Amino acid sequence: MSEADWDAAVTADVLEERYGLVVDVVEPVHMGTDTINRRVLTDDGIRLFVKEYRTNADLEAARTAWDMSEYCRAARLPIPRVWDDADGNLITIAQGSAWAVVDEAPGRVTSSAMTVPLARHIGTVMGRMHRVLAAYPLPQRMQQSRWRTGTVEDAVGKCGTVMATALQQGHESLQHLRTDLDQRREDLQDHVHRLRKHLPDTMVEQALHADLSRTNLIVLADAVTGVIGFRGATGIPAWELGRAAFDPRTVATSPEWDACALAMVSAYHAENPSLPLVEVRACARIALLYMLFSFYGAATAEYDLPPEAEADLKQHWIERQTAIRRMLNSLSDLDDAFASLSTDGGCS
Repeated sequence: MSEADWDAAVTADVLEERYGLVVDVVEPVHMGTDTINRRVLTDDGIRLFVKEYRTNADLEAARTAWDMSEYCRAARLPIPRVWDDADGNLITIAQGSAWAVVDEAPGRVTSSAMTVPLARHIGTVMGRMHRVLAAYPLPQRMQQSRWRTGTVEDAVGKCGTVMATALQQGHESLQHLRTDLDQRREDLQDHVHRLRKHLPDTMVEQALHADLSRTNLIVLADAVTGVIGFRGATGIPAWELGRAAFDPRTVATSPEWDACALAMVSAYHAENPSLPLVEVRACARIALLYMLFSFYGAATAEYDLPPEAEADLKQHWIERQTAIRRMLNSLSDLDDAFASLSTDGGCS
């Protein structure tokens, strides 16, 4: 029996034993770092996404994330159903591993820049989700906030660490990376203080999806049909809003990136007007700070990703560098646009 056939047989055994499902087709999905993923078609036509957790995965955090997902689905947000196993658990233990089974949402993860209508719908869905999650118990996992509290000195030092790692890994574009990191040092030293100076002293913290990015949104036409990949953490809603509104692929590649950001933020504010307007308006600066303090993708070999995922991560680093430049050059225009947001939601 080949490795693929053996893998399919194990998956089929788990779904029959723990969920009472008879499997017709198993297709591996080469993505994800904490899980081994598969698409499954049952003999009665149900399409499922099956996750098998690696041995080092934090299962308590995973259970919180799936519980949060179901909590939001119960509030009629577009979220695929998580299946209960035979004992009513959202994560099952079988064949020496932990598993989760989820309905597959119609549509796909888009690899292109957002359109304005899609950005508006994402803002609507996120606003509703944050409104719903405001009543959810605070998860133990805390979303990192180096963008708010990390020192410039530490981040500048990280530039040197990243370069050393890239040298050790035999990075294919060392000179280009060195140029990027030199620019990052300069931006950290020149801009962090003034960006932080305009942030509110205190900001709302609550339960968040905590990874509500392009790769965790299933899209059909210009609508979100499924929110997946819940991480489940306590964090700042304005951070999650800014991270999504200023998606690096959109900022780096679309001439409508600023219109997309305004559409998303306006729709979000209309759905979640309880988040203080000063925090909503700060989301561009928060997004910029988050990008400046993130080095994810600068050196990729350490993540041991499949080739396609590694290429996407390298592209993400390049797009993030471009996004930082465009946002820094447009900050006053963004401030003017967000100043039009009214206190009762939407734009005045």
